[in-house]
Amino acid sequence: MGWGSIYKRRVKVFTVALIIYLDYKALQKREKWFSKPKRSALWEMAHERNAKRVLNLIIELEGLWVKLGQYLSTRADVLPEPYITLLKQLQDSLPPRPLQEVCHTIEKELGKSTSDLFSRFVETPLATASIAQVHRACLKDGKEVVVKVQHEGIKAIILEDLKNAKAIVDWIAWAEPQYNFNPMIDEWCKEAPKELDFNLEAENTRTVFENLGCKRGHNFPISSNHVDVLIPEVIQSTEKVLILEYMDGVRLNDYDALEALGVDKQNLVETITRAYAHQIYVDGFFNGDPHPGNFLVSKEPPFRPVLLDFGLTKLISNSMKRALAKMFLASAEGDHVALLSAFAEMGLRLRLDIPEQAMEITNIFFRTSTPATEAIENMKSLAKERTEKMKVIQEKMKTEKKKSKTLNPVDAFPGDAVIFTRVLNLLRGLSAMLNVRIAYLDIMRPFAETTLLGTPGIGSEMNRPWIFETPALSDVEVKLRKLLHEFGSNKILGIQVCAYKDGKVVIDTAAGVLGRYDPRPVQHDSLFPMFSATKGVTAGMLHWLVDNGKLKLDESVANIWPEFGTNGKESTKVHHILNHTSGLQHAMGEVMRGDPLVMCDWNESLKRMTMASPETEPGSEQFYHYLSFGWLCGGIVEKASGRSFQEVLEEAFVHPLNIEGEFYIGIPPGVESRLATLTLDTDDLETFAGRIGQANTVSALPVLFNTLNIRRAIIPAANGHFSARALARFYATLVSGGSIPPPHSPREPPLGSHPHIPKFPSQETKIKTKRSSKNKNTAKTNNDKKHSNEDLPSGSINHNNKFYNGNGTSSDGNTKIFKSPSIRDAFMGVGDYEGLVLPNGKFGLGFRRFGSGCFGHSGMGGSTGFCDVKHGFAMAVTLNKMSLGGVTRKVVQLVCSELGVPLPVDFAETGETGPDMQPTIRTY
Repeated sequence: MGWGSIYKRRVKVFTVALIIYLDYKALQKREKWFSKPKRSALWEMAHERNAKRVLNLIIELEGLWVKLGQYLSTRADVLPEPYITLLKQLQDSLPPRPLQEVCHTIEKELGKSTSDLFSRFVETPLATASIAQVHRACLKDGKEVVVKVQHEGIKAIILEDLKNAKAIVDWIAWAEPQYNFNPMIDEWCKEAPKELDFNLEAENTRTVFENLGCKRGHNFPISSNHVDVLIPEVIQSTEKVLILEYMDGVRLNDYDALEALGVDKQNLVETITRAYAHQIYVDGFFNGDPHPGNFLVSKEPPFRPVLLDFGLTKLISNSMKRALAKMFLASAEGDHVALLSAFAEMGLRLRLDIPEQAMEITNIFFRTSTPATEAIENMKSLAKERTEKMKVIQEKMKTEKKKSKTLNPVDAFPGDAVIFTRVLNLLRGLSAMLNVRIAYLDIMRPFAETTLLGTPGIGSEMNRPWIFETPALSDVEVKLRKLLHEFGSNKILGIQVCAYKDGKVVIDTAAGVLGRYDPRPVQHDSLFPMFSATKGVTAGMLHWLVDNGKLKLDESVANIWPEFGTNGKESTKVHHILNHTSGLQHAMGEVMRGDPLVMCDWNESLKRMTMASPETEPGSEQFYHYLSFGWLCGGIVEKASGRSFQEVLEEAFVHPLNIEGEFYIGIPPGVESRLATLTLDTDDLETFAGRIGQANTVSALPVLFNTLNIRRAIIPAANGHFSARALARFYATLVSGGSIPPPHSPREPPLGSHPHIPKFPSQETKIKTKRSSKNKNTAKTNNDKKHSNEDLPSGSINHNNKFYNGNGTSSDGNTKIFKSPSIRDAFMGVGDYEGLVLPNGKFGLGFRRFGSGCFGHSGMGGSTGFCDVKHGFAMAVTLNKMSLGGVTRKVVQLVCSELGVPLPVDFAETGETGPDMQPTIRTY
């Protein structure tokens, strides 16, 4: 192709593109002057004339533009009807190339004439496509074949078309930044030239043939994910000629023939979808060009689909295959964390923290397909949704990025995902074309699960060790790991166990995987949702404020928090809150039956605490405050300190204990890749439901607490996200009366090595405090001068006038976070504090009493943290498969037995299971 032809081709493309663009822009300016019916008519006429322009240009230029037209013709779910009607013509054969040209290419490539190679060669082609022409023939041995012959000079045309397409996309992205299709065109430029080598196509065809088990008959083992499709056998190939087995069939767009045969179109498209799900999720090798022209339907029952043309076939890595599977399953489960993790693994980077919008867009991507009869309404609905989402994104970019030149929220889009999205769009187009509804989440799910969970006969990609490989720190850790092996994946999904004895770490083990659909191994810095084990930390914050003179245990809550002193709560004391005797055990409990997301609103939750009325006289009876405990304590923390809940948590425990990045109540953006995902022990589900008759409610808990908006909320009674080693270090500090233990064991990454710079939308910049005049001296305002981190020793942290080094020691040499010598008695409500708790109650002042000198707090499903004062022992267990606590019980029993520590009563075989282990909706 000479330079003159190249120039003319380029001018034609850009001229038509500019005309169409200006036509639509002009109509956008004019439409406001017309009535709604008239506007609709004007848009319909614009679509018709521009569709004709596109079709005429494609027919004239052929080449790559035919492929683009074929793709667009399948998008009845999003494109206006005039485009679909006209561009469907491209699914039929284009004008054939001269027979002389075809025969010349065959002889040049195979070294023989058509008469020498074939006993019969049909001169009229079966089809003429953008790159090649297909003729039916018969080999000398009588075998029926088709011969695919590449057009002369097509390579130069395709490469030129790619350049022009790239230039147009660049121009559109400049003129309309929200329509940036560069990632797609870049991947297409990389992959499309591969279609020009028929040797590669032949190898691709053989590979997919083997992967899908496309053998004749059924006298062979069939896996549960087998798909019943046909693929022609490869006979011979060169770079420009491909000879394949002839397969007699009906084209997908031949509706009359399909009806005459009685083909079940629903089953047909479902089978094609299953075939692509197998290629993508099981094989990681899939045809990237499933347009209608690349399928036939066999004429004999059961009317199996015939898959053709494997020129544009994509090979993806195992890691990308797993990431795509995780993205799909995250969408199916509504798991924001898994979705963001999948994005990170596949290399898709977002400019903004928009998890909700990302999930919504992904759900639309995998939504059930829309028949063509609903295409117009569907297109309007999608356009409306897109406008709303862009408003949200635009607003976020204004507030978070100050000023942005583009509204595109995607910073990097992986090339592998481009072909994947194209395949799904083409499959969606097939269902629209055949007017059937396909539930992709149902059909593709088993194949995605195969990738992450493994299926016998297919094989799992995940062959990692069950225990995260680190040297054992003690003999008891060796025995613990043996026990975890015995439990196996049947009872354990992911788990961490950490224990301190006399200030020394003796166990620090991580095992299993982060989630049912997240096969990455649990590591020492993984973050687990803890449910009510969070309450121990929240209670510790109140004790820290008392120890620092910010409030008193026998002080009226209304004196600290004036708004609280209403509706019969005037006599409520701080110790009533800690001892679960305030009578507010059901305050805000209705949120779980109404709108659970109210829990995410910190200020609204505190407001509801101030409006609640006690059910019993404060101090008279002890009832477990399953949710209200956290907000009651949280309100006191903020009002007494004059600072946000998060700031107090960081100063009291996070920084001095050097547990940065592994100790959160409400996670910040940026830690999603380390989060474990909750699931239920299915064996225990019936027991859960049998005890309380709420199977649906219990099943919904993991779904609710796996959502990112819940995880990011400050819910101090139920929403801690800790590693076991961070929580164990917390209790190791409490068991010693506040003395900070020596640096943690040398695991990778080291404890405290993660940055801890959370940003919480619910926290206020300044907390106002109002206290009576007699107690003004107990409160400090938050007006202290802030020090910067400049000129500090390397590795130091400056936090609110206190400098902590990497060992958790402050700059003044203080290695204690509590000053009171009787602080442990305060935790348990004994000794001088006995009068502040209900006699013989199960709770001390914020902590569950596990026996003499033993206290802590467990969470629903099995997580726990506790310590034994007399024996200098502290322990934490985190897990993500929620059960009745059987795994935790066995783990605690083994460790205590080996270390000679008395078994806490709640973990004895005959011991009473504490309220946190009870499977009720009131035990977070």
